[in-house]
Amino acid sequence: MKKKLIIDVDTGVDDAQAIMVALANPDVEVLGITCCHGNTPLENVLKNTLRVLKVCNRLDIPVYRGCAEPLLARKLHAGDFHGKDGLGDVPDPDAPGLELLQKEKAVQAIIKMVNENPGQVRLVATAPLTNVAMAVKLDPSLPEKLKALYIMGGNTESRGNTTVCGEFNFVADSEAAHIVLDRYTCPTYIATWEFSCRNSLPWSFCDTWLAQGTDKARFMERISCHTRKMVQTERYQKELVSGPGFNTCDVYAVAAAIDDTLVTESEQVAVTVELEGTYTRGMMVVDHMDLLKKKHKVSIMKKVDLERFKQMLMAALK
Repeated sequence: MKKKLIIDVDTGVDDAQAIMVALANPDVEVLGITCCHGNTPLENVLKNTLRVLKVCNRLDIPVYRGCAEPLLARKLHAGDFHGKDGLGDVPDPDAPGLELLQKEKAVQAIIKMVNENPGQVRLVATAPLTNVAMAVKLDPSLPEKLKALYIMGGNTESRGNTTVCGEFNFVADSEAAHIVLDRYTCPTYIATWEFSCRNSLPWSFCDTWLAQGTDKARFMERISCHTRKMVQTERYQKELVSGPGFNTCDVYAVAAAIDDTLVTESEQVAVTVELEGTYTRGMMVVDHMDLLKKKHKVSIMKKVDLERFKQMLMAALK
């Protein structure tokens, strides 16, 4: 039986890569894609998601409009990193129209899809966790009906990429992240910022990956050009990345959801999110001493099978 995925995105370049990896895997059924504010404003996220589906010839997959702003925090976007439109500011006159969106909203769609497939759905969250938090607020029983939750977000060493101590997705809606880590007691797997940095790939692989000569590869090369220039600057490599390399953050969460053996080392620990610190708001708190007395422990990814990960990326652009 195919693995059933719901992917919650804020489609920037790495979300696009994650969607394409999921769609390329014959053992995966993407039930729907829910969109959230984040890398770029929600309207761009919706357009970008449809653009990715079009290049993959998968506009049959339902796309849902989600939350346009965080629960309490000020809006935060990552235009400098992904381009103002989220996909490298590359013109696309033939982009699909928003009339293709489902009428049902994202939060209700998540609840409905999980209820229709109890115990089977893997929810993969690569965006700020607003939609995911709202879903459990509306249906508190949702986590017990999920097979698993996979999150790209948070950090384990207070190493920030947006604030001094905060990773973008958790900073962009810290209250939502706090709710999700508190309420979702299903098996939960987290690909943190430091984890993605330490498992980055050589730039030579990126060159090979983009040189496959397909429509998908050409699309990816165009939309990732802006981001690549950004991340290859000396400042970024020195200050943000634990070792230079090609870091496709969101793909790790999707890849782990697809392949149960991809993660070769992980840590089981209770976590929460700091909401009040002047410098630490949005930081994921890792409770090694078990002082929080939380029964639910998440699985924090440590290492992956990089050769298998490369194969999944290569297949995505064939």
